[in-house]
Amino acid sequence: MQKTINIPVKSTHHNKPIVTDVFYLKDNAKKPIVIFCHGYKGYKDWGAWNLAAETFANNNLFFVKFNFSHNGGTFENPIDFPDLAAFGENTFIKELNDLENIIDWVTANPDFKNEIDVENITLIGHSRGGGIVAIKASENNKITKLITWAGVSDFGARFPKGEQLEAWKNQGITYILNTRTHQKMPHLYQFYENFTENEERLTIKRAVENLNISQLIIHGEIDDVVLPEEAKNIHLWNPKSELVIVEGMNHSLGCTHPWEGSTMTFHLEKAVNMSIAFVLCK
Repeated sequence: MQKTINIPVKSTHHNKPIVTDVFYLKDNAKKPIVIFCHGYKGYKDWGAWNLAAETFANNNLFFVKFNFSHNGGTFENPIDFPDLAAFGENTFIKELNDLENIIDWVTANPDFKNEIDVENITLIGHSRGGGIVAIKASENNKITKLITWAGVSDFGARFPKGEQLEAWKNQGITYILNTRTHQKMPHLYQFYENFTENEERLTIKRAVENLNISQLIIHGEIDDVVLPEEAKNIHLWNPKSELVIVEGMNHSLGCTHPWEGSTMTFHLEKAVNMSIAFVLCK
């Protein structure tokens, strides 16, 4: 069963709905919950994410993926960033709040009562989403396992420095080109200000060092967007974590958008299968 649901404003922190997909086999059997967070300029329907979601569901897991409220998508168009004003207003804190809303919504939803095991919740994050799920897992005791796919290790290191940062501050806004849609996507300077105001909470190293749950780190050997060294850093911060560097895998796990194939790429399938085994391991 696949459902796309517009979580209403009254259930969210930021007066914006959160467009959410749930995938599960409806059989009145309680299943581990898996919540997936997309990365920067990402969205729940990117590439082969739907095929991945179906695979999780077919392995008796309750799989949830969603668009962050300020990712630039809408319910009518969750893919092509029609709401660039929202994109410009996004922050890491908003994404953490959105994820908290999703956790609360799923676990309290009466429609899912007989389908979910609320004491078995895994977070998966891709790229920037990997940092978000690591922080959330460190601060929400409902989370029992953590998985990152090509996850970042340091939000602060990804901001511009020196003259570029000063120019951003003076102009109040900067833009980045989306090569797929050819949109100039805005970043307000408040994004950086919000980070510095919350830097302790947003330090991934601190979050990972404080984890006391099982953690799986999956990263591509040839990832040139988030380098494999970042995965190795995360593993160093939590020696009890499991690190898998996948030979020949890039940042997108071999996927592109749009994805017109009927099967996952070799590398995405590998990451999905490892993740399913990790979730189901007692």
